Amino acid sequence: MFGFKKTPAAENTEQPKQPGLFKRLRERLNRGNSWLTYDLANLLPGGRIDEGVLEELEMRLITADVGVETTERVLGGLRKLVARKELGNLDALIAALRSSLIETLSPSAVPLRIDPDARPFAILVVGVNGAGKTTTIGKLAHHFKADGLKVMLAAGDTFRAAAVEQLQVWGDRNGVPVIAQATGADPAAVAFDGMQAARARGMDVLLADTAGRLHTQSNLMEELKKVKRVMGRVAADAPHEVLLVLDASQGQNALQQARLFNEALGVTGIVLTKLDGTAKGGIALPIASELKLPIRFIGVGESAEDFGVFEAEPFVDALLKSPE
Repeated sequence: MFGFKKTPAAENTEQPKQPGLFKRLRERLNRGNSWLTYDLANLLPGGRIDEGVLEELEMRLITADVGVETTERVLGGLRKLVARKELGNLDALIAALRSSLIETLSPSAVPLRIDPDARPFAILVVGVNGAGKTTTIGKLAHHFKADGLKVMLAAGDTFRAAAVEQLQVWGDRNGVPVIAQATGADPAAVAFDGMQAARARGMDVLLADTAGRLHTQSNLMEELKKVKRVMGRVAADAPHEVLLVLDASQGQNALQQARLFNEALGVTGIVLTKLDGTAKGGIALPIASELKLPIRFIGVGESAEDFGVFEAEPFVDALLKSPE
């Protein structure tokens, strides 16, 4: 799953079932019929696809957090097909929409590959308060362990109440060690200790938590840059992944977070969480189309089984199709 050669022990480990993940996503995005294509048939006068139908589809895409720029690009392609009379009915329209969305998302469907020569492979996990960073780290630890990797956690969120304890609970649950310091400690010092300890103990992966911060708080973003620099003092190419956790229900605000975190830190991967809430899932499209950042994982619930690798085609089908 993660591009790392499995150990013999890992061969017998039962892996999460990806199809189930996307089925649950479809059920949670579409409680009933597909929100994106529901009742479009009622808008087809005489069975024809006209501008009114395309405008309705455009509105649904924009209100689903796809964003104006990406929506215009998608609809521009559909309008060309209509002008050439290549879309004769609703099924043809939805098939063309599906193809366009998959084409948009596919370049960002890049799984995280753990380099076996980079030990520890250091992943710096960042994001705003409430996005789900600590929970994501716990789920990542579960996935990496299932893939036969030795994992360590670094509790770099030293300011939020009970953040260290929360990470230690995840460490205990997954049977992985946690490096921590006292509340209020320098986050960069925690990251440095984590890098040193992971190297000394022969860990494959280090997952470094950070304090949540608003992307507009420049002083706190500078602190994150310091954490990144300090990790690089232990290993010149560390962190090997800067993983930004985004709450999908934040819509266009999440897109702005991604822009600013990327400018400050050079984000190398995205995790979209809380797709089981009020999110429509469309935010994945401008992340792929406008920012061209890899979407590594998605989360559709609280359990470890509700978390998995992002895949473009089943994700689009979850957007467009009603639950089975």
